[in-house]
Amino acid sequence: MEIISYNCPLSSHVVNLRWKFVERSSSSCQSKLTSFRKHNISCTRIHFRSGFPRYSDSNQLYLKNLDHGKGSHSLKAVEGFKKVFSKVSSGNYDGYVIGGEEGAGNIAKDGAPIPKVLIPGLPDESNGECAAPISSCFWEWKPKFTVHYEKAGCENVNSPPVLFLPGFGVGSFHYEKQLKDLGRDYRVWAIDFLGQGMSLPFEDPTAQSNEGGTTERKDKVWGFGDDAEPWASQLVFSMDLWQDQVRYFIEEVIREPVYIVGNSLGGFVAVYFAACNPQLVKGVTLLNATPFWGFLPNPVKSPRLAKIFPWSGTFPLPASVRKLTELIWQKISDPGSIAEVLKQVYVDHSTNADKVFSRILETTQHPAAAASFASIMFAPQGQLSFREALSRCQMNDVPICLMYGKEDPWVKPIWGLQVKRQLPEAPYYELSPAGHCPHDEVPEVVNYLLRGWIKNLESEGSVALPLLDDIDRIQYSIAKDLEFVREGSKKPVRVQFHGSSFSLWNRIGSFITSRFQKLETKP
Repeated sequence: MEIISYNCPLSSHVVNLRWKFVERSSSSCQSKLTSFRKHNISCTRIHFRSGFPRYSDSNQLYLKNLDHGKGSHSLKAVEGFKKVFSKVSSGNYDGYVIGGEEGAGNIAKDGAPIPKVLIPGLPDESNGECAAPISSCFWEWKPKFTVHYEKAGCENVNSPPVLFLPGFGVGSFHYEKQLKDLGRDYRVWAIDFLGQGMSLPFEDPTAQSNEGGTTERKDKVWGFGDDAEPWASQLVFSMDLWQDQVRYFIEEVIREPVYIVGNSLGGFVAVYFAACNPQLVKGVTLLNATPFWGFLPNPVKSPRLAKIFPWSGTFPLPASVRKLTELIWQKISDPGSIAEVLKQVYVDHSTNADKVFSRILETTQHPAAAASFASIMFAPQGQLSFREALSRCQMNDVPICLMYGKEDPWVKPIWGLQVKRQLPEAPYYELSPAGHCPHDEVPEVVNYLLRGWIKNLESEGSVALPLLDDIDRIQYSIAKDLEFVREGSKKPVRVQFHGSSFSLWNRIGSFITSRFQKLETKP
C-alpha cells in the first residue's frame, strides 16, 4: 500500500447565487507514525483540473445545466468527579479555560438566569493566530480503490488520534474547521468515503461499447457501460464497504486506536465500525447521526428477502435504472438545488457555506458521480441496524458522546434523545441554534466540547466533562449559554446537557409545565 500526497491549489468557482469566489489550498506535513502495519509511503505531484486528477481529453467532466457491560467508562468518569474536582484546564488546554461574566461555577437553578461561559473562537489567521496546516493525501487501499483524506497535527506525536467521518454528499473538506483548530493539540484525520468527495473512481468501473454511436455520451458518464471491469466486480458503495474502509485506514495509516467523530451518515458508520471493531476505538462522538441507512435488505442478514430485488447497487447500472438516475441527478446536482439544501441544514444563514457549496459542486462534475450516487442509493442495509450497533458498543464498553443541533430539520432531536435513552450514561449536549451540521455551523462549541470530552476520557474521569463543574448536578439537565468571538463580535449558543437521570418523559413534562407557567403569568 502507498500514500500519495499532493500539495497544489484547487481551482475557484464563480456561481450566480450569493456564494463568492472559493479558494482552497493544502500544505504538507511530515507524518510520524508508530508501527502498526507495514506499508510503503511515497509522494508525488498530481496535476489537477477543477480539484480532481486530470483525465484524458476524451473524458470530459459531466454536469448538465452548469451555471453553478454497560457504560463502565462513563461510570468511571462519574466516580472520578467525586474523587477529584478539576476545571477543564491543564497542559495544552490552558487556552480553553472556562470563563464568563457570571462565572462557570454558578449552576442555574429553576427560575435563575442561565450562566454564561466564554469559550475561545477558531484561530484567526488574519490576526496572526496559528492554525494547524492541513495536508491532503491519497491512500491506495487496494488496486483502483484510492481513498482521499486530509490530516493535521502530525507533529503532536504524543497526543490522541482523532478521525472524522463525513456525512452523505460531502467529504473531508467539511471538517476543515476541526483540522485547523484541533490539529493544534491532536493528530487529526478526515477521510472521504469511497464513492464520495475525492474518493470517487479514477477509472470507469464499466467496460464501454463502441457500437451504436454512443461513445461520445459514455465518455462523459462512467458506470453506464455494458460490463463491470474486473476490479469493480461486485463493487457497491455501501455501509459494509465503508466500515471496511475505515478499519483498514486505521490499521494501515493511523496504526493505533482512535477517537472517531461522525456527522449524519458518518455517525452511523462510526457506530457501526465501533460495534465491529471495539479494539480500534477509544471513543465515538455522534453529531446528528443518521439512525438508519439503506432501503434494500442485507443479503447476509436476509438472504431470501434480498433475492427479490434484482439489483442492489453494483456496476454497471441496469438499463431500467439509468434513465431514473439521469433524471434525479440532473435535479440534485443543479447549483440551485445544492444551495437550497444548504439553506435547510444550516439554521444560521449568516454562516459562510461558500466553500462547502463549491466543493459539493466540484464533486458533481466528476464523470463517476451520477453512477456512484445510484450505487449508494440502491445499496443494501448494513448487517447491523443502528440500534444493534449501539447495543454492541454498550456491551463492549465503547464510550459514546452525543452532540446534536437542536434545529436540525432532518435528524430531529427526538433521534438523539432515543440514543440517550438507550445509552443513559452517555453525555448528551444539545446545541441551539444549530442544524444538521453543528461542526460547521458552530465549530467553536463542538471543538470545545470535543476537547473536554477527550480530556475527560484520557484522564479517566479526573478532569470533569465540559460545563459540568458542579458535581452534584452531573446526573441532571444543565443549561448554559456559551459565548465566543467570531468576526469581531460575540456570538451566543445555548447548550443543554442531559445527565444519566434524564428521561424523555421528564423533558415532555418540563415542557408542558413551562407552558402552563407562561400562561399563568400572562395578564
